[in-house]
Amino acid sequence: MYNLGMDIKRPLFIAAAALFLPLSGFSADYVIVRSTYYLTARQQELADFPAPPAAGSEADRADMATLKDWQGKRTAYGEFFGDISPFPAPMPAPAAEVFRRVKAQTDAVAAQLKERFRRPRPFARDAALEPCLGRVGGLAYPSGHATISRLFALILADLVPSRKKEFLARADEAALYRVIGGVHYPSDIEAGRKLAEKVYRAYEKSPAFRADIKILKGQLAEAAVPR
Repeated sequence: MYNLGMDIKRPLFIAAAALFLPLSGFSADYVIVRSTYYLTARQQELADFPAPPAAGSEADRADMATLKDWQGKRTAYGEFFGDISPFPAPMPAPAAEVFRRVKAQTDAVAAQLKERFRRPRPFARDAALEPCLGRVGGLAYPSGHATISRLFALILADLVPSRKKEFLARADEAALYRVIGGVHYPSDIEAGRKLAEKVYRAYEKSPAFRADIKILKGQLAEAAVPR
C-alpha cells in the first residue's frame, strides 16, 4: 500500500502543479485530448492493469477510513510549482513543449483506465466526506495527478540521477495531497504510481520519447548538468 506516513506538522502544499506545469483537476467539462505521440492506441490499452478495490471490500473500507482520518488532520494549504526544477527559470520553451507532450500522452492513458473502471470520487459515495479541493468532476481511479507527478519525477531522475530520491519524494507529496484534499482514495494514488512506472517503461522504447529526453538534457541549467 502507498506510504501515507508523512509529517503534517508543517503547512501542507496542495499540488495544483506536479512539478512545472499547471495540472487542473478533472472538472465535469474537462476533456482529455487523445495522443499517440509516444504510444499507439493499442499500446495504451493496458488490458492487464489491475482494477480498484471492489466497493465494500476490506481494501475499499481502508481507503475510506484513511480519507476520513486525513479530513480530520488537514490544516493550511497552498501550492508548489517548480522550486526543485533542474531547468533555468523561466523554463526554456523547448523543454516546456516536451513536458506538454508527455502530459498529453499520459493524460490520455490515464483517462482510458478511468473510463474502464469508472470508480466514483470518494465524496460521491460518502456524504461524511467534504473535499477541501472542491467537488471536482471526473473519475477517481487511477489518479491522474499521481500518475503525471510520478512520470515527471522519473524523467527528472533520468536527467539528474543524483537527485532521484528528491524528485520521487516530491511526486509522492503531490499524490498524497490528493488524498488529504479528499478527492482520491489511497488506492487511486498507488495505482497512479504504478501506472507511471509502467508507462515510463513503454515510453523508453519510443524513438520520439528518446529524442525528447535528448532535448531536455540540452535544456538543463548549467548547475544541474551531470558531471
